[in-house]
Amino acid sequence: MNRCLVTVINGSKARFLTLEPSDELDLDSGFKLVEQNSISNPAKEQQGKELWSDTKTGRNHSSSGQTHAYDDHRQSHLDEYERRFARTTADEIVKLSQAQHIQQLLLVAEPKILGTLRETVMSLLPSNLHIQELTKDLCKLKPSEIYGYLVSKNLLPYRGKAP
Repeated sequence: MNRCLVTVINGSKARFLTLEPSDELDLDSGFKLVEQNSISNPAKEQQGKELWSDTKTGRNHSSSGQTHAYDDHRQSHLDEYERRFARTTADEIVKLSQAQHIQQLLLVAEPKILGTLRETVMSLLPSNLHIQELTKDLCKLKPSEIYGYLVSKNLLPYRGKAP
């Protein structure tokens, strides 16, 4: 059986699950997803004053009391935080892929983070790794629910068929 890594990502969390043979006696289940690790995006966990010195953006008051608008480039900073999170996620994918001899990778992510991951991950992964993508946020689901959803989309095997 090919070793399969399922990486489920949204903007604030990445979960890494492997497809394992089910040890249950239930005849309908041949495989299950087992969570190996998860990482959080620290920038998404911080809010307001923890992330920015001024929680309001784009306004500055002069000594005369007038307000002046400006761009404080917060979006650029948020984009950089997302790139760093994608890089950390990519490093974890590479680490797990090498340690567990993964041959198939399934990336399940929100559209924006998936695009950032494409830029970051693809150059780091071995060329013989089969990669599939799904644009969907499944991070809040249990591993069994993620497995059921991916089986319904024909992305993971069912009843003992190898991926």
